[in-house]
Amino acid sequence: MNELLSFFGENFQQFWEFTGFYNVTIPHLIMIVVGLFFIYLAIKHEFEPMLLVPIGFGILVGNIPFQLGNEIGIYEEGSVLNILYNGVSAGWYPPLIFLGIGAMTDFSALLANPKLMLVGASAQFGIFGAYMVALALGFAPDQAAGIAIIGGADGPTAIFLSSKLAPNMMGAIAVSAYSYMALVPLIQPPIMKLFTTKKERLIKMKPARTVSQTEKIIFPIFGLLLTCFFVPSAIPLLGMLFFGNLLRESGVTTRLAKTASNALTDIVTMLLGLTVGASTQASEFLTLDTIKIFALGAMAFIIASSSGVLFVKFFNLFLPEGKKINPLIGNAGVSAVPMAARISNDQGLKYDPSNYLLMHAMGPNVAGVIGSAVAAGVLLGFLG
Repeated sequence: MNELLSFFGENFQQFWEFTGFYNVTIPHLIMIVVGLFFIYLAIKHEFEPMLLVPIGFGILVGNIPFQLGNEIGIYEEGSVLNILYNGVSAGWYPPLIFLGIGAMTDFSALLANPKLMLVGASAQFGIFGAYMVALALGFAPDQAAGIAIIGGADGPTAIFLSSKLAPNMMGAIAVSAYSYMALVPLIQPPIMKLFTTKKERLIKMKPARTVSQTEKIIFPIFGLLLTCFFVPSAIPLLGMLFFGNLLRESGVTTRLAKTASNALTDIVTMLLGLTVGASTQASEFLTLDTIKIFALGAMAFIIASSSGVLFVKFFNLFLPEGKKINPLIGNAGVSAVPMAARISNDQGLKYDPSNYLLMHAMGPNVAGVIGSAVAAGVLLGFLG
């Protein structure tokens, strides 16, 4: 009888030591609270639920305590999570996301008013400003580049670049980038109000000209050759972006475009969000560098949003009356598509219920997608 009790006691002890209750630490609980907060923001306030629900749940998955050596964790070779995480660590999820973005994006607003490309380019100042500050804080050049790309408000680009230059910081960089993308409705409106006058907010822009189908077909081909001849290191992102757009605009590959923009994008987004969230294991994530990354990411995003608005104000000095640009679309130069453009439209309607800015804001918004990928290519070309 004593032997039987001893046997059950030893087995129960072994089982207990295997459970999360036994292995849990304060950092695990902190990260679980963070994951629950992300899910709350997504469901209660609808802050980018397609991103924050998978990421938030992934944080929960990644921070359930366990004993090492059982091929469970995302950083354990051969585990299911580790295999799925290869799409992040090897950088092949982001190009697939860009394929979907290209297939669902109408570049007409940019083609109708090409000068809006400059607004998208100006927003990339946030990337290079954060890069300089990160260097000053002691980060290595490749790490500084991975952190700075957060300023583009482009999660896939941030993952792609950090996987190449700063893989040890990729989890923090990815979560930071997606966090600020989701918080666009909170961060950008105060910046837009701060840097604009009431008169500027009431500027009405003329309806854009109609873009021909021929222009739409030529654009992805010309865009690929122009950008990638200058920055070949951006081919994985821009190549897939323009390929997806050609599928959309060619008129003969509608089925492929629908697959890329719907089913494929949804699947990759789910896996990307879940594995990025799971990569935030407390032991790897809760460090001083992570706090610095989030602070620098916030600074980069604020600089990027401010730069877009201020550039439009500067540009208007050279434009005649009747052709001036409403600076409320300057924030859309970051590549949080289409959230940033919707914020421009919402703010325009707030000050004038008849001033619809959505189509105008989509110009710099899609330019920002191209601009952030080009910026990533430039950094990768110099530091890769």
